[in-house]
Amino acid sequence: MTRRRWIADSWDEATASLTGEQASHLIRVLRAQAGMEFDIVAGDRVWHGVIAGISGDAVRFNLIAEVEADPALPVMLLLSVFKFDRMEWAIEKATELGVERIVPIIARRSEKHLAQSAQNRVERWRRIAREAAQQSRRSDVPVIEDALALKTAARREGEAVRLLLAEQERTRTLRGAVKEALAAAGDELPVIRVAVGPEGGWVAEEEALFDSEGWKPVSLGPRILRAETAAITAMAVVAALLE
Repeated sequence: MTRRRWIADSWDEATASLTGEQASHLIRVLRAQAGMEFDIVAGDRVWHGVIAGISGDAVRFNLIAEVEADPALPVMLLLSVFKFDRMEWAIEKATELGVERIVPIIARRSEKHLAQSAQNRVERWRRIAREAAQQSRRSDVPVIEDALALKTAARREGEAVRLLLAEQERTRTLRGAVKEALAAAGDELPVIRVAVGPEGGWVAEEEALFDSEGWKPVSLGPRILRAETAAITAMAVVAALLE
């Protein structure tokens, strides 16, 4: 039988605790009692846990044995800020597909009022990622960074394969680029960064900046996709090749 999985708010070598909304749901909806068994994510490890005690709005577990779990995929999405309801959906699904990190970025065509409000949404996006990680039984929660200017995000240092989803690209596909990266990496998984533009796409100045920073334009095919569809499709393609 598959045990329900929770993500610990605090832990040490032998115990873990839930607080806040998770604990409230476990206590009031699932009628938590001492002795009930669940899987607990503590840091980047998963444990078989047994409820040891309930105090107020906190549930404490004894960690019994470590459970084998797959790590996140080495994939970072640079996600241009777009309509928040659609962006939340993209974050949720990218989490389910195994993304390691999402960086919200402010592009030239990001709607002004959304760009101005983006930083106030980051905690909500983190909560959505956390809930999606719990639902999909991940052993970790993807990092949702603070919103960054596109120039800052594009110039981030570090070894990675940098791929830019570009509507005008017709010959080089995302699938082909990732397969090339896998072949070049040998036994190791390559670190992949994928940049997803806003509604309306990148402006020429942004494409030139990405080019100067070593990003390679790639295509998802001949159809024009909404931003959230492009993000989820890209993550699904990369995940299918890396797993």
